[in-house]
Amino acid sequence: MLKLQNLCKTFNKNTINEVTLFNDLSLNVNEGDFITVIGSNGAGKSTLLNMISGNIKPDSGTILLKGKNISNMPEHKCMKYIGKVFQNPSHGVASSMTILENMSMAINKGKRFGLQFGINKKNMNYFKEVLSNINLGLEDKLDTKVGLLSGGQRQALCLIMTTLTNPEILLLDEHTAALDPKTSEIVLNITKDIVEKRNLTTLMITHNLKQAISLGNRLIMLHKGNVVLDISGKEKRNLTIEKLLNTFETLNFQDISDKVLFA
Repeated sequence: MLKLQNLCKTFNKNTINEVTLFNDLSLNVNEGDFITVIGSNGAGKSTLLNMISGNIKPDSGTILLKGKNISNMPEHKCMKYIGKVFQNPSHGVASSMTILENMSMAINKGKRFGLQFGINKKNMNYFKEVLSNINLGLEDKLDTKVGLLSGGQRQALCLIMTTLTNPEILLLDEHTAALDPKTSEIVLNITKDIVEKRNLTTLMITHNLKQAISLGNRLIMLHKGNVVLDISGKEKRNLTIEKLLNTFETLNFQDISDKVLFA
């Protein structure tokens, strides 16, 4: 589904602040993979997702999505194939527009349409059906401006909107980090349900070990731009927080502790 081949990325080249984040990074993502991504701040997690989505271009290397080279494709063209949900619940939605208007634009992603077609009310029953599945009462608020919704409702709406057109890959950049624990759990359950029902290939960044272990079929850990752990299959299913921490300790990184990594 997704192949990252020999990616290199250096920021602030030829300055005192020059930082080489990725140096020959390679990673294969299989169709249907739900991968949780962990690592310390600065390990390259968000940059990895930004390179896949076209927001940041690699200095060298190749990004292949279903065999299509998207390495240097403009971000707006990459997003025809990719869905992304950000940490901030206000990103990914137009707060001054209604739920109906937001969902109408989302379902027409990548298509040409005028304003009248964009708010085609023939889709209203479908929108109500989709929203009713997440049990937040949004199906009865189609004419409500998104800016009036709670953070959890907006993030759930972002998930719905992002997956309406079945993207080839879904990127979740700590999409529950700004939510309180109870709301975070609700959004995670919605995430799991959508990903499983639509069989979406997904990469999800998280600092929460419980989330990283309980969700998905595969877990990778990044450290200084390298994949230092890649756990899947039976090993992932039997993984516990204690086992993961013990595995981390065997890597014997002198510059980082598990408290920093998993804070």
